[in-house]
Amino acid sequence: MLRRVDVRAAALLGLAALAAACGNQRTDRATEEPKNAGAPAPAAPAAAPAEGGLCKEHGVLQALCTKCNPRLAPVFQARGDWCAEHELPESICPICHPERGGKPAADVTRDGAPADGTKVKLRTKDTARLAGIRTEKAVERQGGGGIPATARIVYDALKVAEINARAPGVVQKLHVDVGSEVAKGAPLAVIDSAHVGADRSRLAGALSRLRAAEEDLAREEQLEKEGIASRRSVLAAQQEVAAARAEHASLAASLAVVGASAGGGSGYTLASPLAGVVTQRRATVGRLVGVEETLFEVVDTSSMWAELDVPETELPAVSLKQPVVVQVDGLEGRELRGEITYVAPAIDPATRTAKARVPLANPGGALRANMFGRARILAPARAAVMVPRAAVQRARTAKLVFVRLADDQFEARRVEIGATEGDLVELVKGVRPGEEVATEGSFLLKTETLKESIGAGCCEAD
Repeated sequence: MLRRVDVRAAALLGLAALAAACGNQRTDRATEEPKNAGAPAPAAPAAAPAEGGLCKEHGVLQALCTKCNPRLAPVFQARGDWCAEHELPESICPICHPERGGKPAADVTRDGAPADGTKVKLRTKDTARLAGIRTEKAVERQGGGGIPATARIVYDALKVAEINARAPGVVQKLHVDVGSEVAKGAPLAVIDSAHVGADRSRLAGALSRLRAAEEDLAREEQLEKEGIASRRSVLAAQQEVAAARAEHASLAASLAVVGASAGGGSGYTLASPLAGVVTQRRATVGRLVGVEETLFEVVDTSSMWAELDVPETELPAVSLKQPVVVQVDGLEGRELRGEITYVAPAIDPATRTAKARVPLANPGGALRANMFGRARILAPARAAVMVPRAAVQRARTAKLVFVRLADDQFEARRVEIGATEGDLVELVKGVRPGEEVATEGSFLLKTETLKESIGAGCCEAD
């Protein structure tokens, strides 16, 4: 039953499926007597055993075997699909077309959508005009919509900081929370650590030792000048100064790495290594933390990356510094532009795509991680077939375009959609430049092809 369709247009189309010819057995058509049958039809011979749906005796689909089911012969003869020499439909004749294995060229589809090549024949040559079906030619454009690819927005990995505790301890104070904007060096949390307290004590001891060693060295040098002390004692004092200085420097560096000053106490402050937004916080006051766990994540979102999934077949046309236009779901009407800076050397075995990276400026913060969208990799030397958006119809899980073969005949083509450009859509495959595709009224053609889930290639207008 047609839905949302003008009743007059539907009546003009009147597209009925030839069930036997199209693989969907309709007993009302399949059992009709030929109009010129003046005598009872000859008895049909017993059907040959079938294996996998094939007639073992004649090598064609059992449901379409005209030798086992003679009443089907007039149906194929009426549509011009008949091999008189072998008394079988020409389209499945195993002798004329052994490569088809006794099956239609466009076999019944499993997804319930019309098969590629399904033909729709109108009642008269004027039916298309009366039904409001209009066509436009598919055009070829250099560059066209570009190479299509899916895109996912991710953080710029060079501007992400994961901050962990520099020394084990207990969180004493928090300065920020998720969503806080921080500058480089801004405090995030204060952690009380016994390790830091011990290092500070050792640093104070090392400083005292260094000062005492320096005083001893000065005294020994003075005594050497007066001829009282030996050179050997001066050298020993110099070694003590060097050892004390090294110990002090080591402890001071250790505290600097932690972010603690040389002052008293056992606490130290975690600081942000870059300016950005706090996107994660796992620290809570009073929690005992170790050096292995991440307490904060800070991200600079002034720029983001678009990760593209480039089809394997398009990789030869993709290179570094190639311009890309990205459209993100949720930001309709906006086109973001960038260049490819990286193409993965490996292909995903599951999706047969390779990752490509495109840095994108994000001054307003509109881009967010894990957004999805579509990308066009601009390739000026690549020709693209473009058709009006209205020409593409969705039939269950497939996308169809109806190509006009004659004034009263259209053919359904399964297509893959590429990028869009205004009201035009790129067809990756399915239609050649110059072919006329139905635009207005293409919904009526789609509806007729779905009336019987036709899959083997034909429906006609009565």
